[in-house]
Amino acid sequence: MRRQGQLSSLAWTAVLLLLLVVLVPECSSFATTPSPLTRRQVASTTSSQRQASVALPADAASQANNKNQASENSDDPKVGVLLLNLGGPETGDDVEGFLFNLFADPDIIRLPGLLSPLQTLIATFISKRRAPKSRAAYESIGGGSPILQYSNAQAKLISESLAKRHGISVQTYIGMRYWHPFTEDALKQIQRDHIDALVIVPLYPQFSISTSGSSFRVLQEEFSKDASKFGDMVHTVVSSWYDRPGYVNAMTKLIEHELQSFTEEQIQEAQSTAPDLEPLHILFSAHGVPQSYIEAGDPYQTQIMACVDRITNAITHPHVQVHLSYQSRVGPIEWLRPYTDDVLPELAQKGVRNLVVVPISFVSEHIETLEEIDIEYRELAEESGITNWRRCPALNTEASFIDDMADMVMDALEEPAQTVTEACVANNVGDVELQPLDERVGISTVGVGGVGAGDEEVLLKEPERLLARIAIAGVFITFLVELFSGSSMVDLFFGS
Repeated sequence: MRRQGQLSSLAWTAVLLLLLVVLVPECSSFATTPSPLTRRQVASTTSSQRQASVALPADAASQANNKNQASENSDDPKVGVLLLNLGGPETGDDVEGFLFNLFADPDIIRLPGLLSPLQTLIATFISKRRAPKSRAAYESIGGGSPILQYSNAQAKLISESLAKRHGISVQTYIGMRYWHPFTEDALKQIQRDHIDALVIVPLYPQFSISTSGSSFRVLQEEFSKDASKFGDMVHTVVSSWYDRPGYVNAMTKLIEHELQSFTEEQIQEAQSTAPDLEPLHILFSAHGVPQSYIEAGDPYQTQIMACVDRITNAITHPHVQVHLSYQSRVGPIEWLRPYTDDVLPELAQKGVRNLVVVPISFVSEHIETLEEIDIEYRELAEESGITNWRRCPALNTEASFIDDMADMVMDALEEPAQTVTEACVANNVGDVELQPLDERVGISTVGVGGVGAGDEEVLLKEPERLLARIAIAGVFITFLVELFSGSSMVDLFFGS
């Protein structure tokens, strides 16, 4: 019976893949669908529309600051602040669903247009395969991610700071990209609340296509579906804020607190072990992104380096040496280097004994800080010989950071507005393709899915031969998987 099921599965796989070959038009090029985020759309916005989009936020700020106007006046503009973040599973049961949403995002795993229909299948496979290990990692930090708790606390405190320090009442919302509460749900609540002016702030100091950019895509899609449902609401986006003095000072204060925790004895021991090195070292560990994203115009690496420079220049503690690395890479492709798990043994080998690790991409504790850094990297560092380990906490609800976030909202209300579409265009959202994968399947990426993609064509080298090879490979892979696993592909992907 199992043999019959196996042959049936193989037959269906062969039929589906061969149908793909037959149904593809017999031509050597495929026109791309214009991206919803195009420079032509931005250019076509009339000057009167742009002026209106700027006037209301500034007017909202001035009216909200008018202490002589009653707060219950229905004519007061209603101001909202939408904080964007990654999201995370709250329990072990949420892990697989969270991972599926993560890997189903084309900004996380970018496939060429020809293979994009496989995104859901690939996300299902990866999430099922990674779920047990990820679930164990979350168990090691209490069973779930605390990112929503911190984001809610930050939103509440920002609202209170705006009321206390600026005399403005705002409604705050949390929009998570990959788990509840989703960005789409936050927008529905914003719609129900009849918000007039919305300030959108990613809880990522540095912009990346894979973080802020991915959330901006969701917002742009939702806004473009039916703009009328938001009434006359205007919005403005803060794309990045790594260079704000308030943020830099808050980070500097946390780092210097950790530096001051080293004893004189530990400093002297480090000097005797490696007299050519400074006795204290800081390792800024940033979340990595694929190298191909940077090559395609993602400003993330540039902003990370500029951010580290600003914080380094603000540190007053003497005898400190600074390093930068990248963590959390996934898959076989090249990510930003150097990798944190390579740098730690190298520092130990050079004689570094006193180290402060700073999670530079994160403003709240979650799996990458509490498990990856605090458990995995600390164990690696201590095994390598780094005897005095410190980890700088994330900003979380640090008071000066919260006040600076409130100031940033006020600045956004008083400055010319930047729409989601304009922010995407300015930061090259849509221009990223995984070049190594594209080259392997023989696809030219000129204009593929990018900003400005319109009438350009994606050239395919011998498409019929390529698809036939894909079909044959699919049948062969299915045969091998079922042969060695003893289960059908359906059972492997979806369980029994």
